[in-house]
Formats: sequence, C-alpha cells, structure tokens
Amino acid sequence: MTRPSPGDPVALSTSNEAMTAHVSAVPFRAQPFAHYWLAVAPFGALTGVLLGSILYLFYAGVGIWGIDWPVAWGFALINYVWWIAIASGGTFISALFYLTRSEWRNAINRIAETMTLFGAACAGIYPILHLGRPWFFYWLFPYPNTMGLWPQFRSPLLWDFFAILTYVTSSVLFWYFGLLPDLATMRDRATSRRWQVFYGALALGFRGSSTQWRHYHVTYGVLAAIMAPLVCSVHSIVGLDFAGAATPGWHSTQFPPFFIFGAFLSGFATVLLLVMALRRLLNLQAWMTGRHLDVLCKLMLTSSLFVGYAYVMDGFTVFYGGEKADIVNYTARLFGYYAPVYWGAVLFNVMLPQLLWVRALRVNQLLVTLLCCGVIVGMWFERYTIVVISLHRPHLPSAWGLYHGSLWDWLTLMGTAGLFVFGILLAIRIIPAMSMFEMRETLEQRR
Repeated sequence: MTRPSPGDPVALSTSNEAMTAHVSAVPFRAQPFAHYWLAVAPFGALTGVLLGSILYLFYAGVGIWGIDWPVAWGFALINYVWWIAIASGGTFISALFYLTRSEWRNAINRIAETMTLFGAACAGIYPILHLGRPWFFYWLFPYPNTMGLWPQFRSPLLWDFFAILTYVTSSVLFWYFGLLPDLATMRDRATSRRWQVFYGALALGFRGSSTQWRHYHVTYGVLAAIMAPLVCSVHSIVGLDFAGAATPGWHSTQFPPFFIFGAFLSGFATVLLLVMALRRLLNLQAWMTGRHLDVLCKLMLTSSLFVGYAYVMDGFTVFYGGEKADIVNYTARLFGYYAPVYWGAVLFNVMLPQLLWVRALRVNQLLVTLLCCGVIVGMWFERYTIVVISLHRPHLPSAWGLYHGSLWDWLTLMGTAGLFVFGILLAIRIIPAMSMFEMRETLEQRR
C-alpha cells in the first residue's frame, strides 16, 4: 500500500504533528492570507459604525431611537435577547457535550466558545446603553453609598445585569482555561522571542506535567458542569423579565423554556455557519469534517421542533386562558400590522429547517448556509414579535400605537454584527482556531 503524501487529507487527519503544525501556523503567519483581509475590512468598518452610533447616542440621548409610548422597549431589548441567545448555543455545545464525552465537539468547541465570548459582549452593550446615563451603570451594584440608595431588586433590568455579569465572567474563565494547553503549545513552537514571551505569559506556566494535567481535567470538568446549567439559568432569567410583567403576550409561565429553546436554535445555527466558513478560510476540512456539519444540522433540526412546539403552546394557552387582552394581542400578531414579522419567524424557524430531515440536503453546504442565515433572521423576527407586538397593544385601546426602528437603531444593530464577526476574525489570528490538545486525544483514539 502506498504511503499518503504530506498534503493528502488522510495523512493530515491521522497525524498529530501535521494537525498541530497546521493549526498553530495561522497565528504565526507574518502576513495573513489575502482573503482574510476581504473578510476583516467590511466587518471592521461596521465596528466603526457601532462606535460612531454609541458616541452620538451619548451626545443626543436615547431619543434618537424609535422608542415611544406604548413601545418603550425597542431594538435595545430585541437585540439584547437575540445576542445572548446566540452566545448560549456555543456554551451548550462546548460544556454539555464535554460532559457527555462527545468526541466530535473537540474540533469545533474553540469556535463555539469564542462565539460565546463575543456574542455575550454584544448583548451586554444594550442594557448599559438603555440606562440613559450609562456612565452610572455601577449604580446597579448593591454597594453601600453615601446616599443610602439600593438597587430595585424587583426590577428585571437588575436581573439582566447580574445574569449578564455572571455569564460573561464564567464564559471568559471557561474559554481561557480551555486555552491553556494550546497556549503552552504555541509558546513551545514559537521561533521569535516576542511570541515566546507573549504566549508564555498567557500560558501561566503550564508545562504539561502529570500533576498539572490531573488538576486541569478536574477543574475544566467542574467549569463545564457549572456552565451547562448556567445557560438555562441565564435564559430563564431573560424569560422571567417578560413573564414577570402584566403586559398582554408576556405574562406566561412558558417563557423561560421558550427562551431556552430559541437560544439553542439560534446558537446552533450560528455555530454551524461559523464552522462552515472558518473550516474553508483556514483549510481545516481534514478535521472539521462532514460529520460535524451533519451533527450540527441534526441539533438545529431538533431545536426547531422544540421552538415549533413552543409556538403551538403559545397560541393554545392564549385561547384556553380566555383573557380578552391576550386574545386581541395574539390576533393582531397573526393578522395585524406586524403579521409578516410573525409569519416570517414561523417560516424561518420551524418550516424551512424541516428540510434537514433529508440527509442529501444536510450535506448540501449552500442550502445549509441559507437555512442558518434564515434561522438567525427568523430568531430576530421572533424577538421583534415578543417585544414590539406585545407592547403596541396594551390593555387600554386608547394607548395603542405603532413602532418603527430609527436609522440609529439599525446602525447599532449592524454595528454589533460587525463587532461580533470582527472580534472572531481577530481572535483566530492570535489563538488556535481548534483545540489542538483535545484533537490529539481524538486522533489517538481513532488510531
């Protein structure tokens, strides 16, 4: 039998040294590949748009947004829930499937964790901006102050603050701790002094001794066991933000699981989209194989079924409960001014993902890409439905009104999307895009 050539996919996929050399070579490149700049330039420009929008918001105030009575919460709340849902999908893949010892997650968990980090950062921007005076955000901390004021612990805004703070802190620790062995590998493979010092400082003295590995696996397992239920906890809190209000369309006990289902769907779709893009950008097809894409498609399909069930139960509980205001609000959702938004959410989140039952369609990457983009847009439609359509039909008919996002709402949304992708593209130029030490274990098990 002939020996595979060094560039052959079989040789790459079965060689630890080839995999480590290929993944670690990306951050060490003096000049990134040409198509990298084609990806960075537009998203870097959108990040600049976000910065300009925030600066003008500080100057002019939240009146530049489209919020008004009765829709006092607009894009700020929509985008906050949307981004935190996207972030949660990465944590679910990395933490939960680590606990179940699913070996396929070893190739994609780094992308998923990095996505979580920047998704949570984008989500955290909106509650602070919506404070009106964001430079006083520290007033949300329950700290002893000279005026004897304490935060309103019954306020959902305070719940969001602690949820975001806990989630971002835990996500950073989980992401960084999972990087330590790879940072040590980068330190040992570095040829220039500046890279040795840089990665050596980040590796925190990790040398790969048996004692360090024993402590590492125990600590990482504990962090994974914390992060997996924390995802459900954060989204339950976000759901309770709505369920705790007496607004028609919000006051429902199904909101916590409803938001968890939506988080899984949008998170899996975003991870799948990033994996398909980065495996081609960085030439990682030998390790991020079609099996990974197939598994993620199945997870997205399962989440879509959960979301479809939540949509059905949402309508059932409204008409079964018999509350007149809820029925009027739900009817407006189906046939009113914003009906295209609601039916768009149903189409993109429930109907189109059913194509993934067919394996021939699951391996069609162009179709899967379109479905992922549709799910991400559909989940934004769902958030728009929950926030805007519920608020524009309150209990008093005399208070009914319409809402439209302003130019600054849209610019801020596009800016956070740019920040999200721009941050991930910068991260893969500094850290390995794939967990090398876990992939080495996986390749050894395959052999």
